[in-house]
This record gives sequence, structure tokens and C-alpha cells, in this order.
Amino acid sequence: MHSLKDAQLTQSVALAAAGASASTAPLDLSQPPPNEHSFEVELALPSLADLADGKSVTATLEDSEDGESFAAIPELAAFTVTGSGGNGSNAATRRVRLPSSARRHLRATVATEAAAGDLTAHKLTLALVF
Repeated sequence: MHSLKDAQLTQSVALAAAGASASTAPLDLSQPPPNEHSFEVELALPSLADLADGKSVTATLEDSEDGESFAAIPELAAFTVTGSGGNGSNAATRRVRLPSSARRHLRATVATEAAAGDLTAHKLTLALVF
């Protein structure tokens, strides 16, 4: 299991206001990933006590060839947390290996559902883990 993180290969973005989305700055992998990766990609959300019941925050990994036109990586499902029980959501982390079809530039986009509450003080973190 991978456990080392490099601060230069980590990006964070504040969660957007309800009904909006925000994206991390892209990470340049220098080349498309090889068939056997020497790293994992980690998405992390802190606990979101103010997330309204039944409302969600969804993070999606996106890739790009040119670092400007990004699209969701189709082989990877979005990462979603949902508020419940009046307690929001617990902290959540997801680690994945990129598919061999992934392109050179990587970013995460996080969308906050309308009426989800004010979550702008919290951040989504995207990191490569070696």
C-alpha cells in the first residue's frame, strides 16, 4: 500500500457554494500513466457537519491531454458523500489507480448540491500517493 505524499503533487480546492462546482489546479503527470502505476490517486473530504440531510457533495477525477480541456475519467465512478441524521457526513477518502487510458493532466472537480448548506470553509484534497 502506498503512503508517501509529495506536497508538490497535492492540490486542494474550497468546496463551492450550494448548487455550484469548483476544480483543483491540475497536476501534470509529465506523461500519460504507464500500464503499471507506481502511485495511487487520493481524494479526501473532511467531515461536513453542515451538510444538509439528503444533500450531496460529489467529487470527480478528470483528465486532459492539453491541461485545459478536462473530462471525467469514464472508468472511475464519482465519489459522493451525503448528509444524514442531522450530523452531515463523516470524513471520507477514496484511493484509486488510474486506468491506462488516463491522459497527462489530472484534476478533481467537486460539486455541491443546491440547498446543501454553507460548506465553503471546507476543502477537497487531491494527492498522488507513492
